[in-house]
Amino acid sequence: MSHTAHIPSHRKPRQSASKTALRAGVAGGVLSTIAVAGAAGPAQAEPVTQTIEMPTITAGLSTSVAASAQATQAVALDLETQAQEDAAAETAAKAAKKAKAEAVRKAEAKKKAEAAAKAKAEAAERASRTAERTTLSAASDSSSSSSSSSSSSSATGSAASVIAFAQSQIGDAYVSGGTGPNSWDCSGLVQAAFGSVGIDLPRVSQSQSTAGTQVSLDNLQPGDILYWGGAGSAYHVGIYVGGGEFVGAQNSSTGVVQKSLDYDPPSGAVRVL
Repeated sequence: MSHTAHIPSHRKPRQSASKTALRAGVAGGVLSTIAVAGAAGPAQAEPVTQTIEMPTITAGLSTSVAASAQATQAVALDLETQAQEDAAAETAAKAAKKAKAEAVRKAEAKKKAEAAAKAKAEAAERASRTAERTTLSAASDSSSSSSSSSSSSSATGSAASVIAFAQSQIGDAYVSGGTGPNSWDCSGLVQAAFGSVGIDLPRVSQSQSTAGTQVSLDNLQPGDILYWGGAGSAYHVGIYVGGGEFVGAQNSSTGVVQKSLDYDPPSGAVRVL
Protein backbone atom coordinates (compact mmCIF):
# COMPACT_ATOMS: atom_id res chain seq x y z
CA MET A 1 0.00 0.00 0.00
CA SER A 2 1.27 3.42 -0.79
CA HIS A 3 2.25 5.55 2.09
CA THR A 4 0.23 8.22 0.51
CA ALA A 5 -3.04 6.12 0.37
CA HIS A 6 -6.03 7.35 2.32
CA ILE A 7 -6.77 5.28 5.44
CA PRO A 8 -10.40 5.50 6.58
CA SER A 9 -10.93 6.51 10.14
CA HIS A 10 -12.80 4.24 12.57
CA ARG A 11 -13.77 6.99 14.90
CA LYS A 12 -17.44 7.90 15.18
CA PRO A 13 -18.36 11.23 13.77
CA ARG A 14 -18.91 13.89 16.28
CA GLN A 15 -22.45 14.75 17.05
CA SER A 16 -23.63 18.19 16.48
CA ALA A 17 -23.87 20.56 19.38
CA SER A 18 -27.61 20.90 19.03
CA LYS A 19 -28.26 17.17 19.37
CA THR A 20 -26.01 16.98 22.41
CA ALA A 21 -27.84 19.79 24.14
CA LEU A 22 -31.23 18.18 23.40
CA ARG A 23 -30.20 14.89 24.93
CA ALA A 24 -28.84 16.59 28.02
CA GLY A 25 -32.10 18.45 28.53
CA VAL A 26 -34.22 15.25 28.28
CA ALA A 27 -32.00 13.43 30.75
CA GLY A 28 -32.17 16.29 33.18
CA GLY A 29 -35.95 16.38 33.00
CA VAL A 30 -36.24 12.69 33.74
CA LEU A 31 -33.94 12.93 36.75
CA SER A 32 -35.89 15.89 38.10
CA THR A 33 -39.17 13.97 37.83
CA ILE A 34 -37.72 11.03 39.71
CA ALA A 35 -36.45 13.30 42.44
CA VAL A 36 -39.82 15.03 42.87
CA ALA A 37 -41.66 11.69 43.04
CA GLY A 38 -39.29 10.43 45.66
CA ALA A 39 -39.75 13.53 47.78
CA ALA A 40 -43.55 13.30 47.59
CA GLY A 41 -43.61 9.66 48.64
CA PRO A 42 -43.67 8.38 52.22
CA ALA A 43 -40.53 8.71 54.21
CA GLN A 44 -40.51 4.98 54.88
CA ALA A 45 -42.11 2.29 52.68
CA GLU A 46 -43.66 -0.53 54.64
CA PRO A 47 -42.45 -3.96 53.73
CA VAL A 48 -44.85 -6.34 51.87
CA THR A 49 -46.12 -8.92 54.34
CA GLN A 50 -48.94 -10.59 52.23
CA THR A 51 -49.32 -12.05 48.79
CA ILE A 52 -52.60 -11.15 47.15
CA GLU A 53 -54.13 -14.15 45.43
CA MET A 54 -55.46 -13.39 41.95
CA PRO A 55 -58.99 -14.67 41.20
CA THR A 56 -59.17 -17.99 39.37
CA ILE A 57 -60.68 -17.43 35.93
CA THR A 58 -61.44 -21.11 35.31
CA ALA A 59 -63.85 -21.32 38.28
CA GLY A 60 -66.34 -18.88 36.78
CA LEU A 61 -65.82 -20.36 33.34
CA SER A 62 -66.75 -23.90 34.46
CA THR A 63 -69.89 -22.61 36.15
CA SER A 64 -70.98 -20.86 32.96
CA VAL A 65 -70.28 -23.96 30.88
CA ALA A 66 -72.33 -26.11 33.26
CA ALA A 67 -75.24 -23.67 33.18
CA SER A 68 -75.10 -23.58 29.38
CA ALA A 69 -75.12 -27.38 29.24
CA GLN A 70 -78.15 -27.55 31.53
CA ALA A 71 -79.97 -24.98 29.41
CA THR A 72 -79.19 -26.91 26.23
CA GLN A 73 -80.39 -30.15 27.82
CA ALA A 74 -83.61 -28.46 28.96
CA VAL A 75 -84.26 -27.12 25.42
CA ALA A 76 -83.64 -30.59 23.94
CA LEU A 77 -86.04 -32.13 26.46
CA ASP A 78 -88.68 -29.54 25.62
CA LEU A 79 -88.27 -30.24 21.90
CA GLU A 80 -88.54 -33.99 22.43
CA THR A 81 -91.67 -33.56 24.58
CA GLN A 82 -93.22 -31.28 21.95
CA ALA A 83 -92.46 -33.83 19.21
CA GLN A 84 -94.12 -36.59 21.24
CA GLU A 85 -97.18 -34.41 21.87
CA ASP A 86 -97.42 -33.53 18.15
CA ALA A 87 -97.18 -37.22 17.18
CA ALA A 88 -99.86 -38.16 19.73
CA ALA A 89 -102.14 -35.37 18.46
CA GLU A 90 -101.67 -36.50 14.85
CA THR A 91 -102.46 -40.11 15.77
CA ALA A 92 -105.56 -39.04 17.67
CA ALA A 93 -106.71 -36.90 14.72
CA LYS A 94 -106.30 -39.81 12.30
CA ALA A 95 -108.21 -42.13 14.64
CA ALA A 96 -111.01 -39.59 15.00
CA LYS A 97 -111.21 -39.13 11.22
CA LYS A 98 -111.36 -42.88 10.69
CA ALA A 99 -114.03 -43.30 13.37
CA LYS A 100 -116.10 -40.51 11.82
CA ALA A 101 -115.86 -42.09 8.35
CA GLU A 102 -116.89 -45.46 9.78
CA ALA A 103 -119.85 -43.89 11.57
CA VAL A 104 -120.96 -42.17 8.35
CA ARG A 105 -120.62 -45.44 6.43
CA LYS A 106 -122.70 -47.32 9.01
CA ALA A 107 -125.34 -44.59 9.00
CA GLU A 108 -125.59 -44.73 5.21
CA ALA A 109 -125.77 -48.53 5.25
CA LYS A 110 -128.52 -48.40 7.88
CA LYS A 111 -130.42 -45.84 5.84
CA LYS A 112 -130.17 -48.00 2.71
CA ALA A 113 -131.26 -51.09 4.63
CA GLU A 114 -134.26 -49.25 6.06
CA ALA A 115 -135.20 -47.99 2.59
CA ALA A 116 -134.88 -51.50 1.15
CA ALA A 117 -136.99 -52.95 3.96
CA LYS A 118 -139.64 -50.30 3.42
CA ALA A 119 -139.68 -50.96 -0.33
CA LYS A 120 -139.93 -54.70 0.30
CA ALA A 121 -142.85 -54.21 2.69
CA GLU A 122 -144.64 -51.96 0.23
CA ALA A 123 -144.02 -54.42 -2.61
CA ALA A 124 -145.29 -57.29 -0.48
CA GLU A 125 -148.43 -55.33 0.31
CA ARG A 126 -148.98 -54.55 -3.37
CA ALA A 127 -148.36 -58.18 -4.28
CA SER A 128 -150.90 -59.25 -1.67
CA ARG A 129 -153.48 -56.88 -3.09
CA THR A 130 -152.67 -58.08 -6.61
CA ALA A 131 -153.06 -61.69 -5.55
CA GLU A 132 -156.42 -60.90 -3.96
CA ARG A 133 -157.59 -59.15 -7.13
CA THR A 134 -156.38 -62.08 -9.24
CA THR A 135 -158.26 -64.57 -7.05
CA LEU A 136 -161.46 -62.52 -7.23
CA SER A 137 -161.11 -62.12 -10.97
CA ALA A 138 -160.52 -65.84 -11.48
CA ALA A 139 -163.54 -66.72 -9.34
CA SER A 140 -165.86 -64.32 -11.19
CA ASP A 141 -164.64 -65.35 -14.64
CA SER A 142 -164.16 -69.10 -14.16
CA SER A 143 -166.44 -69.80 -17.19
CA SER A 144 -163.98 -68.14 -19.58
CA SER A 145 -161.60 -70.74 -20.97
CA SER A 146 -159.26 -68.14 -22.46
CA SER A 147 -158.88 -66.43 -19.14
CA SER A 148 -158.14 -69.66 -17.32
CA SER A 149 -155.56 -70.68 -19.90
CA SER A 150 -153.65 -67.40 -19.51
CA SER A 151 -153.81 -67.12 -15.72
CA SER A 152 -150.94 -68.08 -13.46
CA SER A 153 -153.13 -70.74 -11.78
CA SER A 154 -153.16 -72.65 -15.08
CA ALA A 155 -149.40 -73.17 -15.01
CA THR A 156 -148.33 -76.70 -14.22
CA GLY A 157 -145.14 -78.64 -13.78
CA SER A 158 -141.88 -76.73 -14.27
CA ALA A 159 -143.66 -73.54 -15.34
CA ALA A 160 -145.60 -73.44 -12.07
CA SER A 161 -142.36 -73.93 -10.10
CA VAL A 162 -140.57 -71.16 -12.00
CA ILE A 163 -143.48 -68.77 -11.41
CA ALA A 164 -143.73 -69.71 -7.73
CA PHE A 165 -140.02 -69.03 -7.24
CA ALA A 166 -140.24 -65.63 -8.96
CA GLN A 167 -143.33 -64.58 -7.01
CA SER A 168 -141.70 -65.58 -3.71
CA GLN A 169 -139.04 -62.91 -4.36
CA ILE A 170 -141.55 -60.06 -4.77
CA GLY A 171 -140.50 -57.21 -2.48
CA ASP A 172 -136.77 -58.01 -2.64
CA ALA A 173 -134.42 -55.17 -3.48
CA TYR A 174 -133.05 -54.48 -6.93
CA VAL A 175 -129.24 -54.38 -7.03
CA SER A 176 -127.25 -54.30 -10.26
CA GLY A 177 -125.40 -57.61 -10.52
CA GLY A 178 -127.54 -59.13 -7.75
CA THR A 179 -128.16 -62.88 -7.85
CA GLY A 180 -130.01 -63.33 -4.54
CA PRO A 181 -131.02 -64.46 -2.12
CA ASN A 182 -132.42 -61.07 -1.00
CA SER A 183 -131.44 -58.76 -3.86
CA TRP A 184 -131.56 -59.24 -7.62
CA ASP A 185 -131.14 -57.68 -10.98
CA CYS A 186 -133.53 -58.65 -13.82
CA SER A 187 -131.44 -61.41 -15.41
CA GLY A 188 -130.25 -62.69 -12.02
CA LEU A 189 -133.87 -63.33 -10.96
CA VAL A 190 -134.77 -65.07 -14.25
CA GLN A 191 -131.66 -67.24 -14.12
CA ALA A 192 -132.35 -68.29 -10.52
CA ALA A 193 -136.05 -69.02 -11.20
CA PHE A 194 -135.26 -71.39 -14.06
CA GLY A 195 -132.30 -72.79 -12.17
CA SER A 196 -134.77 -73.93 -9.47
CA VAL A 197 -136.12 -76.48 -11.97
CA GLY A 198 -132.72 -77.49 -13.31
CA ILE A 199 -132.57 -75.24 -16.39
CA ASP A 200 -129.23 -73.44 -16.77
CA LEU A 201 -129.76 -70.08 -18.46
CA PRO A 202 -127.08 -67.55 -19.47
CA ARG A 203 -126.38 -64.84 -16.91
CA VAL A 204 -127.21 -61.66 -18.86
CA SER A 205 -130.41 -60.43 -20.48
CA GLN A 206 -128.90 -60.21 -23.98
CA SER A 207 -128.18 -63.94 -24.01
CA GLN A 208 -131.41 -64.90 -22.22
CA SER A 209 -133.46 -63.17 -24.97
CA THR A 210 -132.24 -65.80 -27.43
CA ALA A 211 -132.05 -68.79 -25.08
CA GLY A 212 -135.26 -70.44 -26.35
CA THR A 213 -137.81 -70.36 -29.12
CA GLN A 214 -139.13 -66.94 -30.09
CA VAL A 215 -142.90 -66.68 -29.51
CA SER A 216 -145.49 -64.02 -30.33
CA LEU A 217 -146.72 -61.76 -27.56
CA ASP A 218 -150.24 -62.82 -28.61
CA ASN A 219 -149.43 -66.44 -27.83
CA LEU A 220 -147.80 -66.17 -24.41
CA GLN A 221 -147.86 -69.00 -21.88
CA PRO A 222 -147.03 -68.86 -18.14
CA GLY A 223 -143.29 -69.38 -17.73
CA ASP A 224 -142.26 -67.62 -20.96
CA ILE A 225 -139.32 -65.20 -20.71
CA LEU A 226 -140.23 -61.64 -21.69
CA TYR A 227 -137.56 -59.25 -22.93
CA TRP A 228 -137.31 -55.54 -23.63
CA GLY A 229 -135.14 -54.38 -26.52
CA GLY A 230 -133.98 -56.48 -29.45
CA ALA A 231 -133.46 -60.23 -29.39
CA GLY A 232 -129.77 -60.65 -28.59
CA SER A 233 -129.47 -57.04 -27.43
CA ALA A 234 -132.19 -56.95 -24.76
CA TYR A 235 -131.63 -54.61 -21.81
CA HIS A 236 -134.30 -56.10 -19.51
CA VAL A 237 -136.08 -59.45 -18.91
CA GLY A 238 -138.95 -60.78 -16.82
CA ILE A 239 -141.16 -63.88 -16.43
CA TYR A 240 -144.73 -64.07 -17.71
CA VAL A 241 -146.96 -65.47 -14.94
CA GLY A 242 -150.27 -65.47 -16.80
CA GLY A 243 -153.33 -63.25 -16.52
CA GLY A 244 -151.58 -60.56 -18.55
CA GLU A 245 -148.97 -60.00 -15.82
CA PHE A 246 -145.27 -60.57 -15.32
CA VAL A 247 -142.78 -60.70 -12.44
CA GLY A 248 -139.44 -58.93 -12.76
CA ALA A 249 -136.70 -57.10 -10.87
CA GLN A 250 -137.49 -53.72 -12.33
CA ASN A 251 -135.22 -51.08 -10.80
CA SER A 252 -133.77 -49.77 -7.54
CA SER A 253 -136.96 -47.82 -6.79
CA THR A 254 -139.45 -50.69 -7.14
CA GLY A 255 -137.36 -53.82 -6.54
CA VAL A 256 -138.98 -57.12 -7.55
CA VAL A 257 -142.61 -56.56 -8.51
CA GLN A 258 -145.53 -58.17 -10.30
CA LYS A 259 -147.00 -55.85 -12.93
CA SER A 260 -149.45 -55.84 -15.83
CA LEU A 261 -148.02 -56.01 -19.33
CA ASP A 262 -149.62 -52.61 -19.88
CA TYR A 263 -147.31 -51.19 -17.19
CA ASP A 264 -144.31 -51.77 -19.45
CA PRO A 265 -145.10 -53.62 -22.70
CA PRO A 266 -142.28 -56.05 -23.63
CA SER A 267 -140.62 -56.26 -27.05
CA GLY A 268 -140.69 -60.03 -27.40
CA ALA A 269 -140.65 -63.40 -25.67
CA VAL A 270 -138.85 -66.76 -25.74
CA ARG A 271 -140.05 -70.14 -24.51
CA VAL A 272 -137.65 -72.56 -22.84
CA LEU A 273 -140.15 -74.92 -21.12
